[in-house]
Amino acid sequence: MHTRLPSSLLSVFIGGLALSPAVSYAASLDGSALGAAWAIPFAGLLLSIAVLPLVLPQVWHHHFGKIALGWALAFLLPCAALFGPAVAAGGAVHAMVEEYIPFIILITSLFVVAGGICVRGNLHGTPALNTGLLAIGTALASITGTTGASMLMIRPLIRANDNRKHAAHIVVFFIFLVANAGGSLTPLGDPPLFLGFLQGVDFFWTMKNVFPETLFLCACLLAIFYLLDRHYYHNKEDMRPAAQDPTPDSPIAFEGKANFALLGVIVGLVLMSGVWKPGIHLPVFGAEVELQNLVRDLLLIGVIFISLAITPKRAREGNEFSWGPIQEVGKLFAGIFITIIPVIAMLRAGEQGAFAGVIRAVTDNHGQPVNAMYFWASGILSSFLDNAPTYLVFFNTAGGDAAVLMTKLGATLAAISCGSVFMGANSYIGNAPNMMVKAIAEERGIKMPSFFGYMGWSCAVLVPLFILMTFLFFR
Repeated sequence: MHTRLPSSLLSVFIGGLALSPAVSYAASLDGSALGAAWAIPFAGLLLSIAVLPLVLPQVWHHHFGKIALGWALAFLLPCAALFGPAVAAGGAVHAMVEEYIPFIILITSLFVVAGGICVRGNLHGTPALNTGLLAIGTALASITGTTGASMLMIRPLIRANDNRKHAAHIVVFFIFLVANAGGSLTPLGDPPLFLGFLQGVDFFWTMKNVFPETLFLCACLLAIFYLLDRHYYHNKEDMRPAAQDPTPDSPIAFEGKANFALLGVIVGLVLMSGVWKPGIHLPVFGAEVELQNLVRDLLLIGVIFISLAITPKRAREGNEFSWGPIQEVGKLFAGIFITIIPVIAMLRAGEQGAFAGVIRAVTDNHGQPVNAMYFWASGILSSFLDNAPTYLVFFNTAGGDAAVLMTKLGATLAAISCGSVFMGANSYIGNAPNMMVKAIAEERGIKMPSFFGYMGWSCAVLVPLFILMTFLFFR
């Protein structure tokens, strides 16, 4: 059932097109009739995200929303002209209701609740303690999301080691583990997996099917970190005199502890929406919303307001909480998911689409998926682009049917999930928390590696592990 968009909302809709990813409507476009040029807005936006913060940081910081809107319009306006306004506008409305709103509500709820938990006090940053803190943050990442876990854990870890001269490696491994690999087990952990959840992947599917790969990677990284940190720790030049320790050891205390309970509520609500299937669909602006998802999203909004109301002001101030990061995520993801419409349509067209070469690269002569290629293709793109759209691209390249991907093609979905989540750690721009963690560390006086210096770390530590994982898990 389709209803006409009320005229009173028309101006809001036009001004908010950049806030409406249109993944679900991509199938209405005939991908076989589209040329590769339709992917230019998508590629242009991703390149803007990758390059402009480095070469024109001030321009990007002040105008990233306008840039995202510009690339979105670069697709929407030609689409409206050639295929009709209903295709462009209707597709955006469908995706806004069915995918974007659930996505941004979940991300915002995790961001607000985790940002209300402030860890006070300080511990002595020994190799054992640092490894333990990294392990805790890694485990939390699949519950609070990589962004929430990173914001919760990075400041206590930096404080624990602010009497050491060599601390950059601690932050690098934090990005590897907490900001990326740790978020691979649930849809709460990393945006790609929640988008998979919205596409029909079961909540516990990744935990059941990606746990061995996650355990292997995280255990190896923690072991490597411990040995490296132990090397630095026992170097006498690494330690500053006790009198110069800016934050002497003191007992750990938490402010905003009620937010721990709210985190449990968020987990329960997402679980509920995956388990409770009443079979009731409600029409909203022509889109169909399942009752369990509507209930989940409304209650998550309630959780956001409860957290804002009950969290002590000191807790958010201690975390330097601001709305800037979530505003950036909202605007950029909106632009990405609008411009990805034709890309997904062409991928779904298979051999008849403009991206037939991509299909052939990840498929053998018998038409079967090559899981190692899916792992590396999704991973390499996730290293330099945003890992959420990368996941969706290869999810659809593999057919886009969650029921088939969870069963017959389970190994392929595992390869896509691992590549998208794990290899987001290969560069600062692979996953949103990476740059936030880097910025916080530099504010606290840690000299972080340059863009290419960080990639030197990832090539030396992560890439050999990924090669080994290819032979162990994705042959």
